[in-house]
Parts: sequence; C-alpha cells; structure tokens
Amino acid sequence: MKLSNILNESLVSTDLKAKNKSEVLEELMDILVDAGAIKDRDSAFTSVLEREQKISTGMRYGIAIPHGKTESIEHLVACLGISKNGIDFESMDGELSRIFIMTLSPPDKIGPHLQFLAEISQLFKDEKTRKLVIAAANSEELMDAIAAYPKPGL
Repeated sequence: MKLSNILNESLVSTDLKAKNKSEVLEELMDILVDAGAIKDRDSAFTSVLEREQKISTGMRYGIAIPHGKTESIEHLVACLGISKNGIDFESMDGELSRIFIMTLSPPDKIGPHLQFLAEISQLFKDEKTRKLVIAAANSEELMDAIAAYPKPGL
C-alpha cells in the first residue's frame, strides 16, 4: 500500500489551527468530510473518540495517529495535518505532536489498516522526512515530501 494512493492534496493540511487534542480531532475529521471521504461524520467521529479514550494515539517523534473503525465507509480513508507549534496529544515520549495522521477503516477489513499503520511508521521514523513534512509550506510540498521518502529496497 502506497501512502500516495491514500492521500492527495485535498486530504492534507500544512496549517492546522487547533490548539488542543479535541480541536485536532475535529479539524482532521472536517478535512475528511470536506474531501468527500466520509459521509457520516458523527459515526466516524465517535469511532475515533472511542479509540482515543482507550489510550492516546500520540506516538513518538511528534507524531499522532488517531484512528477508528466505522461501518460508514467501504475502504480505508486517511488525512494528514501539520501543527507548526505542536499540540499536547499525550504522546508516549511526552513531546508535543506536530504530525497528525487520522485514518478510518471498515471494521471487517483489518489488512489495509495494518498495512497503512506500518507504512506510516516506516515513513515517519526517518527524521529527514519528518522535518520535510513539518516544513512544507503548502499541500503540494507536503505531498512531495511524502513522495520523496526512500522506498524499501531502493
């Protein structure tokens, strides 16, 4: 699964306005709705909130991956947002999160969800890629930064 097959310029934002965790979730959900990726916002948002209440999806290196499973979609959807200042997302390392990747998938399709999470993990463990993504001035630059990531085996 290629990240560029899931994300496009309408599904990324280089300037999240959110100031806290709740606002980040709302803003990312709005990106998915505005792009036409989901139709039932309430159901999708509830699934992300329920997952987030179990344990924070704030990872390490300034990355958070809020996600959920919902029957309101037929296939995996995702969006990516950048907060230049960082937001407390209760991350594993205690650092502020700057890169947010929200993903939703149908409850009965586990494979694509796990593949997507694995690719995100590989992509953002590279410090150079994280810096390029955070520094992106617009959606085009952000997509270019993701596409520039060296693929395994190259």
